[in-house]
Amino acid sequence: MNQRKDTYRAALQREPDDTAPRQARVARLHTRYIRVTIELDPAVPRELTRWVGPPLSALLRAGAAALRPLTGTS
Repeated sequence: MNQRKDTYRAALQREPDDTAPRQARVARLHTRYIRVTIELDPAVPRELTRWVGPPLSALLRAGAAALRPLTGTS
């Protein structure tokens, strides 16, 4: 049991591997009781654009089509 605890604590204190193919943005919060590390993968904005882009453009086209009769232009 103690060996497992020691291994777990060592893993928590270990820094991330520097040979990672891409650099992640890291935000750290250290207080007396809590230590939090948040890593943001650089691919997140690309993935977000890929998933949100088509529905958003469809919504804009539908809005333009709905407003077209109100403005009287084609």
